[in-house]
This record gives sequence, structure tokens and C-alpha cells, in this order.
Amino acid sequence: MNAPSSKLAIGGIALRSRLFLGTGRYPSPAVMREALEASGAQVVTFAVRRVDLDDAGDDPLLRHTEGRDLVYLPNTSGASTADEAVRIARLAREAGLGNWVKVEISGHPRLLLPDPVETLKATERLAREGFTVLPYTSDDPMQALRLEEAGAAAVMPGGSPIGTGLGILNPYSLGWIAEQAGVPVIVDAGLGSAADAATAMELGADGILVNTPVAKARDPVAMAAAMRLGVEAGWLSRQAGRIPRRAYASASSDEAGAWFARPPATGGIRP
Repeated sequence: MNAPSSKLAIGGIALRSRLFLGTGRYPSPAVMREALEASGAQVVTFAVRRVDLDDAGDDPLLRHTEGRDLVYLPNTSGASTADEAVRIARLAREAGLGNWVKVEISGHPRLLLPDPVETLKATERLAREGFTVLPYTSDDPMQALRLEEAGAAAVMPGGSPIGTGLGILNPYSLGWIAEQAGVPVIVDAGLGSAADAATAMELGADGILVNTPVAKARDPVAMAAAMRLGVEAGWLSRQAGRIPRRAYASASSDEAGAWFARPPATGGIRP
């Protein structure tokens, strides 16, 4: 995990924002551009299958982001095996989309949960080939460790299945992943609102990746801004340090100088 005061850095690149943004499912390219601006995100992800690899420089999707200081994170969405993911990553690099790749290998068409075995295989192979690999994984702490050992530059555990908006179903596992990780942890998938983003950051995440909760919001641009603030609030809150949870009430003012005697406890509860 990155040191608390340090900036987020992945693959040797220092990033100005801890919010990563997806580019799919927006009402229009214009709304996507406005949301990107409002989010402040520097890393944008997109499915390679949506890009015209024969002419990536003139691709309609990429033209909407040109002229900006962005880091492209092509993803292998649609792959069902390690072989397919590796092939997609290689094609993206040959098309000039860079060395970063988000390995995304779904193991079930309905849940879209990542296949752990194929994801590990693809991460190992792509890391050996010099890619900056960010694998999408479940919230399994051991799988996160194995991916790090395989050469992942960051791990991307989901809070819940893609596009569900269920938020973080297992905060214990997510917190454990963040505590143990030696690489940045970017929480991906399942988040539904800025509150979920703030919670993930408080649990120890180094960053957040969102797409559907912004693109499908009633006001995508406003939600992009909210996500930015949620990430920043969660990060600052973690640095500030929350108070310990207590089983009983604790007065916010000192008892010294009290004018009246404390009433006796009732109902069997000791003061």
C-alpha cells in the first residue's frame, strides 16, 4: 500500500488523481467528455473491442479524449481465457495504446465475476512481456496476493459484481487486501455512489475505478464530480484517523465543572 502522504504511483507514473474513470455507456460522447472533466481523472479505461485497432489514431472513442493529459488503461473485457486476454493486450499495444492493461476475464456471463485461474495466468504472462498489468479480481485476499506475486502493478478488487451498485459487500476482506498489499489497491466494480467510494478509501484503498455509477446516473456530470469529492473525502478521512468505535455513549464535553449530580443509571446499565 502506498505511504499515507505519498501520491499514487503505478508503473513508474505519478498520478494526480486517485479516481479512474470508465468510458462506456454514457448518453453521448459530449456527456462523457464533461464527466471526465468533472471527475478530474487522469486514468481512463475502455474495452479494446470498442476501439478500431486498424486505425487507433482516428478511432471515434479515442478522439473524444485526445488533447488531454491522460493515461489509457485498455481492458480485456470480453475475454474468457488467459490466451484471449493476452492476445487482446498485445493487439492494443501494437495499435499504439501503450503498455498499461487491465486484465478482465469473466468466468460467468451472468455474474461477470473474474475467473481467478485464467486471470492469474494472464497476469504472469503479460508482466513477463513488460506490460503494466492491473488485474480485476474478486475480494479474495489470497488471490490478490497471488496476483501481486505474479507481477501485477496494482490489484483491482471488486466491491460487488460489475454494474450492480451494491457497494462493498465484504469490507473485512477489502480492508485486509489493502492492509497486506505491496502494490496499490484500486477498488473496481459494484460501487453505486460517492459514499461507496469514500468508504472504500477509508478501508485502505489507494484509488477507485468507476464507470456505470457515473455513466448511468441521472446526471452523469454531477455524479462524476461527486465521485471525485468522495474519493478525496475518504482519503482525507483515513489520514485524519477516525475515532474508535465504542459500545457505550461518551460525552463530548468534559465532566469537570458540572453543575448537577449525575442521575443514577437505570435499566441495569452501569455508568
